[in-house]
Amino acid sequence: MAKGDTIISFEKTSFEYSALKPILDEVAFSVRRGSKTTIMGQNGAGKSTLFQLITGGYKPDFGKINSIPHLTIAVSQQVIPRDELKYTVREFFLRRFTKPVYDIDPRIDEVLEVVNLKDHEKIHERVMQSFSGGQQARLLLASALIQDPDLLLLDEPTNNLDKAGIEHLTDFLVHYPKTVMVISHDAAFLNAFTDTVLYLDVHTHKVEQYSGNYFDVVKDISARVEKEQRKNAQLEKKIQDNKDKANFFANKGGKMRLVARRMRDEAEDLEDTKVDVRKEDKTIRAFKIPIQADLTGEVLKIGSYNVIRPKTHKPVTKKTEIVLRRGTHLLLTGPNGIGKSTLLESIARGEAVGSTIGAGVKVGYYRQDFSTLNFDETVRVSLMAAMEVSEEEHMRSVAAGFLITGNIINTKIGDLSEGQKGLVAFARLVLERPGLLILDEPTNHINFRHLPEIAQALDAYQGAMVLVSHVPDFVAQIRIDETLDLAKGI
Repeated sequence: MAKGDTIISFEKTSFEYSALKPILDEVAFSVRRGSKTTIMGQNGAGKSTLFQLITGGYKPDFGKINSIPHLTIAVSQQVIPRDELKYTVREFFLRRFTKPVYDIDPRIDEVLEVVNLKDHEKIHERVMQSFSGGQQARLLLASALIQDPDLLLLDEPTNNLDKAGIEHLTDFLVHYPKTVMVISHDAAFLNAFTDTVLYLDVHTHKVEQYSGNYFDVVKDISARVEKEQRKNAQLEKKIQDNKDKANFFANKGGKMRLVARRMRDEAEDLEDTKVDVRKEDKTIRAFKIPIQADLTGEVLKIGSYNVIRPKTHKPVTKKTEIVLRRGTHLLLTGPNGIGKSTLLESIARGEAVGSTIGAGVKVGYYRQDFSTLNFDETVRVSLMAAMEVSEEEHMRSVAAGFLITGNIINTKIGDLSEGQKGLVAFARLVLERPGLLILDEPTNHINFRHLPEIAQALDAYQGAMVLVSHVPDFVAQIRIDETLDLAKGI
């Protein structure tokens, strides 16, 4: 087959998790060989579900999914499955194949070079959970590339990657000769290589297909929506005029009632001609993270910390003198693998050597892998447990601000999309009222439309805060009082 030929297509395909949770409704689109396709849509619209349908992990309820014979597909997932974190790098990569592979080590070395993950010679023996979030993101991508698939599916590949990692991945995708489909909320990253966009509408459960780069498609969608909204406004005015006249003539009695009926019929016909405008992604409401009462004195003191030397992968202790009081915001920086997440976790647990949390200080911890959430609990149970005093009405009000409404409130956290888990985590922080806020990559998985509200809330937070983020535009919106560069002097 030649470049540009269709390799996979959806034909009036429908899928739902239950009668109350439809995802796709008779959608139709095709994927061309050699194309670079972006998957857009609100959190929970079904972007990752679409990948599951393509790989055969899910089967459609109605319609068909067609693919060319012997099409090979590989997926770079958002996170490493929890039950696979115990495997060594070699074991993890071997599990990507259905048949025995005897030359796996040199093949691993080759793909690790592609994703710019260079380590010491014993990397094949290292356990997956020993790597940082950014390194795990590279390993996930490499585990897909090593399969040399016809179709590469990337689910949030920039999560946890530092600037150098994102630049390396972008350059790779620009020059990648095969077919790629990408889910990401990083607009600039997507625009660098996208030539096709599939938009999943969370309200209509349809898929809209567009050609062009990411920014052009977003602009086209916005222009179309504005045009349709203007047309509907004009129709609405005419419909209301007809209804007003129908009511007037109906009150006259006699033959005027026939005129009134015709005008009502015309109003109904006009209603049918209104365009079903695609609703724009909803954004979360502006919110505030309250702090615990009577927060005074030293909230967090850091006298020393451990960092990981890049070449030897061995920890080294560094001295510092940082004191966080009420209203002090600290930014931790450094490349992937240097120990940022490890330091945050040890501080949150009160186990960091050289660091002390003030007596009685309540810690709110946002982990990049959401492991602070109990995946077996429903959202409602999780949010109620975050409050010192359980107040259902207050909980539901806060939840609604984070688009946690309807059936979502009674859904198990493990069944939510990664983006929805992130919104639950933020809702818990609001309900917890922490004195020390620890945030590890809080933009991961989150729809970019929500980020200004989140940045504003963090900027205004009056407690002590420690932040790790590789997104400069996001950090620039937040007041930072001190910066600790873990790479300094290494």
